[in-house]
Amino acid sequence: MEIDHLAVAGETLEAALAHVEAALGVTLAEGGRHARFGTWNRLLSLGEAEYLEAIAVDPEAAPPGVPRWFGLDALTGGPRLQAWIVRVADLDAAVAALPEAGRAVPLERGDLRWRMAVPEAGALPWDGVFPALIEWEGTAHPAPRLPDAACRLESLEVRYPAAEALAARLGPHLSDPRVRFVAGTPGLAAEIATPAGTRRLA
Repeated sequence: MEIDHLAVAGETLEAALAHVEAALGVTLAEGGRHARFGTWNRLLSLGEAEYLEAIAVDPEAAPPGVPRWFGLDALTGGPRLQAWIVRVADLDAAVAALPEAGRAVPLERGDLRWRMAVPEAGALPWDGVFPALIEWEGTAHPAPRLPDAACRLESLEVRYPAAEALAARLGPHLSDPRVRFVAGTPGLAAEIATPAGTRRLA
């Protein structure tokens, strides 16, 4: 498993956008809509293979009839770094090893095709700090299509009261020295290099 992208969620897309742009001092590019879950997003390159999305419920979309991913249905309060998404080569094998990740759901946006493990309840386990698993189909990926904003992920802090247990659960599958598991109230925080220096996004 390797980091694919980060998701900053807000009660509105405008709120999520403002949160990212205030924290990092950059402007996000156009994204799109996800018909399956009734959401929409804007995107920021974090390099050739990684990116960040600001995401929220799409007010023009019909109710999806199932809980939305990333726990967006229950999101309240200010916008925040809500999820980290890791890329896997074989989603079925990854879900077999980590069944709490959810079930594989086929998704698409434009010419992009992917499958993601989404829990039945929508929200990710381990109080929302467990990574979402994604498998891209074909070679199309959002990151190389985005303008280079000179932003790069330097580190990701995953906070959880039983941080050692979470690290042990993911350890056999995840090898990225940028990910740090820290004991504390559940949450995520990223250190991102920007043209104005390293900024913290939480």
